Amino acid sequence: MLGERIPLTKVNIMRETLSEKSLLNNFLKEYAYRLSQISTHNSKIASIPMRNFLDLMYVGNITIGTPPQEFRVVFDTGSSDLWVPSIFCSSPSCYAQTTFQYRESSTYQRTNKPFEIIYGSGRTKGYLVYDTVRIGDLVSTNQPFGLSLEEYGFDGLPFDGVLGLNYPNMSFIRAIPIFDNLKKQGAISEPVFAFYLSKCRANSSVLMLGGVDKAYYKGQLNWVPLTRVGDWRVNMDHISMKGKIIGCSGGCEALVDTGTSLIEGPTRLVTDLHKLMSAMPRGSKHYVSCSTINTLPCIIFTINGINYPLPAQAYILKDSQGGCFSTFKGGTEIFKHAETWVLGDVFLRQYFSVYDRGNNRIGLAPAA
Repeated sequence: MLGERIPLTKVNIMRETLSEKSLLNNFLKEYAYRLSQISTHNSKIASIPMRNFLDLMYVGNITIGTPPQEFRVVFDTGSSDLWVPSIFCSSPSCYAQTTFQYRESSTYQRTNKPFEIIYGSGRTKGYLVYDTVRIGDLVSTNQPFGLSLEEYGFDGLPFDGVLGLNYPNMSFIRAIPIFDNLKKQGAISEPVFAFYLSKCRANSSVLMLGGVDKAYYKGQLNWVPLTRVGDWRVNMDHISMKGKIIGCSGGCEALVDTGTSLIEGPTRLVTDLHKLMSAMPRGSKHYVSCSTINTLPCIIFTINGINYPLPAQAYILKDSQGGCFSTFKGGTEIFKHAETWVLGDVFLRQYFSVYDRGNNRIGLAPAA
């Protein structure tokens, strides 16, 4: 399966690290807004060069309007809506973001419909508009999206907005998501997209729209049916360490979420897991001795009968002071289900993921 490739940049949205303004400023200076194409071994796939910052979040470039205005966005499988800040956004976070200059776009259409989107770590509100949106060579005309007038919880973060890739029923603004519009307008041949989230700092993370490049994964894709149509959520068999089940005993649900940096689960189970790691709380994180990384066991996520091991080198990260912290986080009690886990970028760096809207399933394979 072939399609459009959108390379991604990895950045960390954790406020502890983003308080280091010099690092953030350097990133913003070095990360130019470029949509130049680079040649690949496959002429049917275009790639956009991007940068990685501090290991946890991935962002890419899109353009909006005629002539195009460029924005950094988070490509998020956990939400469905696209939004960027308006030139009239009054929140402090907007001062550091690129804002949409609607007067400069000949294809812009305004509405008076307000919107508000609430995330786990912030929210934004403004009004619904329409314009032409481009992701690489893909063009979505008359695309509805949000222009934010107020933003909360996004201060100091190196992206301008969010582009949701979840199902239409998850839309806060009750508008057709961009992936559905691309499919409706015939811009993509197959209703699939895929993520390769690189472990390194090179410009190698990629979002593929409309197809899959086998060069980015090893072996065969293991297909997992969705728990229900309308959300990128699957059934997980259990989580184990050293042969002992440590979570999801008897089965549970797992959200596969590119917009979440860490791996999240019920607080009680994550606390027990940290005890097994001998991780000690410090601020909002749990730290281990860096010397133990090579001796800590794999944590195995079993999904649809297939084991997906996560080595300690993947689930323990270093902060800017050289300390080593766990990437497991509690708090999924907010979900109404008995037990829910969120498999974020820490998991998805290890496993190439394909999101098949046509067959309502997710494909996973070891990342190349």
